[in-house]
Amino acid sequence: MAGLIKREDIDEVRARTDIREVVEQYVTLKPAGIGSYKGLCPFHDERTPSFHVRPQLGTYHCFGCDESGDVISFLMEMDHTPFSETVERLAARIGYELHYEQGSAPNREEVGRRQRLLDAHKVAAEFFQRNLYTRQAAAAQRFLGERGFDHDAARTYGIGYAPQGWSHLLQHLRNHGFTDQELKLTGMVSEGNRGLYDRFRGRLIWPIRAVAGEVIGFGARKLYDDDPGPKYLNTPETQLYKKSQVLYGIDLAKRPIAKTKQVVVVEGYTDVMACHLAGITTAVATCGTAFGADHIKIVRRFLSDDSAGGEVVFTFDGDAAGQKAALRAFQEDQRFVAQTYVAVEPHGMDPCDLRLTRGDVAVRDLVESRTPLFEFALKATIREYDVNSLEGRLRAMRACAPIVAGIRDPALRPAYARELSGWLGIETDEVLRAVAAASHSANGRGEPGRGRGQGSTPDHPDARGHRGDSAGSRPGSGPGSAPGENHRPEAPELPDPREPVSRMEREALEVVLQVPNLVPDGYWEHFDSAGMTYRVHQVMHDAVVAARADEDYHGEGGRAWLEYVRAHLPEPLHGYLAQLSVTPLPAATEQQMRNYAVGVLTSLVEMHINRAKSDKLAHLNRLNAQREPELYQQLNRELLDLELQRRSLMGA
Repeated sequence: MAGLIKREDIDEVRARTDIREVVEQYVTLKPAGIGSYKGLCPFHDERTPSFHVRPQLGTYHCFGCDESGDVISFLMEMDHTPFSETVERLAARIGYELHYEQGSAPNREEVGRRQRLLDAHKVAAEFFQRNLYTRQAAAAQRFLGERGFDHDAARTYGIGYAPQGWSHLLQHLRNHGFTDQELKLTGMVSEGNRGLYDRFRGRLIWPIRAVAGEVIGFGARKLYDDDPGPKYLNTPETQLYKKSQVLYGIDLAKRPIAKTKQVVVVEGYTDVMACHLAGITTAVATCGTAFGADHIKIVRRFLSDDSAGGEVVFTFDGDAAGQKAALRAFQEDQRFVAQTYVAVEPHGMDPCDLRLTRGDVAVRDLVESRTPLFEFALKATIREYDVNSLEGRLRAMRACAPIVAGIRDPALRPAYARELSGWLGIETDEVLRAVAAASHSANGRGEPGRGRGQGSTPDHPDARGHRGDSAGSRPGSGPGSAPGENHRPEAPELPDPREPVSRMEREALEVVLQVPNLVPDGYWEHFDSAGMTYRVHQVMHDAVVAARADEDYHGEGGRAWLEYVRAHLPEPLHGYLAQLSVTPLPAATEQQMRNYAVGVLTSLVEMHINRAKSDKLAHLNRLNAQREPELYQQLNRELLDLELQRRSLMGA
């Protein structure tokens, strides 16, 4: 089949790529033991980190949703790219030249389309930036200058100018070898009766970048009065650009967000720039849409929203539209563990205007003076009523009661009820009764309750679990393991990890999979002979034994060792293998790890010996020594041998 990447090249790209570096473009990782890192899972919503990465082994696994795999499968899931294209992207990243079966590269129209679109955006961004410094761009230069942005700021944010005219960018991209079909897919050109023409004309341009810094779209601001278009015009929805999943400035803000545990959500491109230049480097903005659930997922990965202490600050204009936007944000508040706030400038100025008129300090003070979002929502609701009358205060209380009832932190509800009581001049008990009635009414209508318990699997398209190891199987690993295979056999039922025997067997498997080089030779013999109680563990055990006996195996460790084991496992257990291979082991030094490995395997073998002794003793007790003297003596000898093995193992 033409275009099929050679297996050895796939293995080489996988081996040369640092999975931690790739994952950290999407997820904030923290150390979690020797050679292990953890963070919030990018594949499902969670509050406690359960996503683990082991760079030495090249694998990841989420203990919350069971998603697992290697660097190739990770990027396939995150960027929704096909297998071959993902390998090509990684190869380009490390400068590795791929080779294809039957001597031909894949067809450009079929594979690599995403990279072609990215290339076109990169060329377009450079084109716009160059045009900003021409005489024709005087209006764009004036716009920036009037808002306090100099040439350095323009270069930092890649700001450009789209020349007036119908085909300047179109012709430039054609000259760089892009086809009209490719250009239509970018959204940078439109099509009319006379053919293609530039979408952006005579406008100031902001490149919109993905988390990893790739340009995926553009925002364009009107500069001329005779421009009939909207004030702001963005790239339409494309394969690359989906506005509900894009945050302007996230490529620059992701590391400050992870470091400070704060994100500031503003309303526009110039507001992001103003905040960053004023020292609020955690600012991001939505692109032509309200801040929603998909945006929250992006932010939470970098905020590491797994404990109290983080902050999400929404800044809005002080006008009615800004108030409405803040209340929309309130609806999403409880998707965060972090505290959520609103910062509204009293005179209605946005961060860009505020910086221009009062300086950088004023922008920082605006964020510092933030108000808790619950308080803001309650006060905004109260302002809709005439609280000078008793009737108005009662109506305000009834309107605010559902807001208080919706607070999922039970400790905050009575506190806000008391605040509301003070703001309205109504007895606290009466407010609490109204809150209780609102809560009862909401539950009666079947509205969402208190959220899912920790460790549950949400009904969300990202909570998919492992899809089979499309990128990680060695040759001969059985059907269903070819690159790009979508079929996922049903995963086996796993034993309860809290059960002592299950836990012991699991720990032993973790040791032999993760640190086989630290297992003394004599203990391998014990491990090989030890049986497992649970079937799934026995299958894993047998795969380890078979891998060590593989004629191609020469004592390799790390990911190569896991590949040998995977080759002897049925595909439904590949996810469990990944899980066992990334579970942090409780040791801080190599010697501690060695001692831990020996201790775990000793306990496993001792348990196996004791179980065998119990079985033989029960058999012995059922025998009649006079009728079956030979079998009786044989069982006694076997019992003695088992006891000697146990004493030898324990050093007795």
